Formats: sequence, structure tokens, C-alpha cells
Amino acid sequence: MHNLGVNPMKKKQEQARGRPDFLLLILTLLLVGFGLVMVFSASSNIAVVSDKFGRDAFYFVKRQLLFAGVGTIGLFLLMNISYERYKKLFFLYFIFVIILLILVPIVGVERNGAKSWLGIGTFGIQPTEFAKLAIILYLGRLITKKGEKFRDFKRGLLPVYVIVGLVCSLIMLQPDLGSCLILAMCAGIMIIAGGSNLKQVFYSGIMISLVVALAVSISITVAPEKWGYRIDRFTSFLHPLENIKTSGYHLSHSLFALGHGGFSGAGFGAGVQKLHYLPYPYNDFIFAVIAEELGFIGSLLFLACYLLFIWRGLIIALRCPDLYGTVVGTGVISLIAIQAIINIGGVTGIMPITGVPLPLISYGGSSLLVTLASVGILLSISRISHPKETTNPRTR
Repeated sequence: MHNLGVNPMKKKQEQARGRPDFLLLILTLLLVGFGLVMVFSASSNIAVVSDKFGRDAFYFVKRQLLFAGVGTIGLFLLMNISYERYKKLFFLYFIFVIILLILVPIVGVERNGAKSWLGIGTFGIQPTEFAKLAIILYLGRLITKKGEKFRDFKRGLLPVYVIVGLVCSLIMLQPDLGSCLILAMCAGIMIIAGGSNLKQVFYSGIMISLVVALAVSISITVAPEKWGYRIDRFTSFLHPLENIKTSGYHLSHSLFALGHGGFSGAGFGAGVQKLHYLPYPYNDFIFAVIAEELGFIGSLLFLACYLLFIWRGLIIALRCPDLYGTVVGTGVISLIAIQAIINIGGVTGIMPITGVPLPLISYGGSSLLVTLASVGILLSISRISHPKETTNPRTR
């Protein structure tokens, strides 16, 4: 007989909650710590000679440490909140992010040719980073709410495409093509994880790709001065040394850093390309600094830790008995993995450079906050994947 004084669903959730995945937690804290060390190495020489940064060698690392502290607190808070609550809270967060994205083209701060920032005193935030998590939470709720209807195009896939298209359109006003591609890929993985009709996904994906290609072509034709340089940078990875003084400058110096690092590395702090040769060595190109100073061996160890982190996150998502947890968890770890692949692929010349930071490692407060918050949600999901034993086996 059921206990009439206890809500069965609430009791079930209480019994299901167990310990968080400590391996993922430890790997996260290790990667953040390693990132702080490398941000200091990559930025200290730049900051110490610039009046803009107060000639303070610790300028960047102190700011990164502040965001790391706030993000870690957020991680532990979110880790101890049942992820089921995000089904109700996601909408307010989503609306807040949409408002920020609308404000960016109006009152945003332009940096490096893109108006992607909202300035707050000496600090700035990138609403696009917060939009990535908003999309994951929104799609997680939308996909699981549809149930079997999700396999129907009009009632399932179409609403998802509308939401993703709305957010991507607002991001393209900045413009930020890299973030749009990341959101699209992450959404695609979540759609598949949610049990969609793969034929519908395939054919609609082709159509969307053609429409996006047409839109980009029209944008280049209408505003070549705005898009020309970005397209050159996007394609320069094919022959970077041929355009070493123009569009291939970034990648060429990144490759020089990788070559100088060799097998064992130049030694911590002894990198050369970060000395005003490699643009933003503490951000987009921090992996080049890692490779130059720690060499092939150090880079391999770092990548091994990163792969273990991604693998553990994926296992947590797939083990979750609840579809919502699986879809959201898959979205979180896919977002981190996609950004890491694009960043490292761009730095090593395997794919175009898109200006995507390396999660948990690169300098950037918005990216670090969102990534740590996302890991906090993933750790909350892991508490369902690792339930506590509430019954003594001997009494069964």
C-alpha cells in the first residue's frame, strides 16, 4: 500500500538523489586551475608593459580568478539543486538572455570588429555565452515535453528550429558566425539525443545549410567591407604562410609556437610567440602557448585530461534514467566538446579560426561562468545517475 502522507513522485526523487560525480568535479577544478596558470603565463608579459593594464603582470589572472571563484560557487549551488527545477525556471532565464541579445546591437561595445559585449564598468559580458546555456535548457524542456509528438516535423522539429533560428538571428546581428555554428551543432546533437526522426533531421539540415549559405553570400555582397576580412580569416587556414602578413597572420604564428615547442616544450613561461607576436595568446590562442611551453608531451597530457572530462560528462548524460536529464546533459557536454574541438582545430590549422575560446582554460569571464554553471547542472544530473542505496540489501 502507498503511504498516503507522502507524495510518491517527491519520494522517488528524494530516493534517486545521490552523490555527485567526483571524478568530473575534480577534473573541472584541475582544468580551471591549469587555465589560471596558463592565463598568467600567456598574459603577464603583455600586461606588465602596458599602461592600459596598469603594468600589472597579474592583471588578467586576477580578473580570471574572480570569475573562477564566482563560477565555482555557482557550480556548487547548481550541483545541489535538482535539475528537475530547471524545467520551470528555464523560461525566465531564456527571456532574460533574449533581452540582453536585443540590447547588444543597440548599446553594445564593439571589439575586434564585432559588437558582442555589454559593458559594465571596466568589465564586460558576452550575452552570446549565456545564450548557449539558455538554448540547452529551453530545448531540453521543449523536446521532452513533446514526447512522441517530437517525431512529427510540424509539432516536433519545427518549434525547435524556430527557437534556435531566433537566437542565431540575434547573434548574427553582432555578427558572430562561430557562435551560431556552435549553437546549431549543439542543437542538432540534442535533437538526435531526444529521439527525433533522423530522415527529417537530415533533409531539413540540408535545407537549412543552403539557406544559411545563401544568407551569408548575400551579406558578403551587400556589405563586403564588413564580411570580407572575416571570410579571408575563415579560409586562410588552407594556406596560412601565403598570407602571413594579412589573413594568415594569426595561424602562422600559432604554427610557429607549436613548432618551437617541439617534443618537450620551451619551458613554462619561456614561450616566444606570446611576446606580442601571437594575438590574444591568453584567449583564443592559449593552446598554442600550452604547446610551445609544455611541448608535445604536455599537450598530450592536457588533451588526455580534457578527453576524460568530456567522456565522463557523456557517460553521466547517457546513464541518466530521465530523458530530460539525458538531453540537457548531452547538450552541456556537447557544447563544451564542440568549442574545444573548434578552438584546438583552429589553433593547429586543421579547421578555420573562428575566435572561439577554449572552455575552462581561455581568459574570459562570461565563458568561464557559463561553462562552470553548465558543469554544475551536469553534476546535478550525475546525482541521479549515481543513486544512494536507501534499502539494506540484507532486508530485501
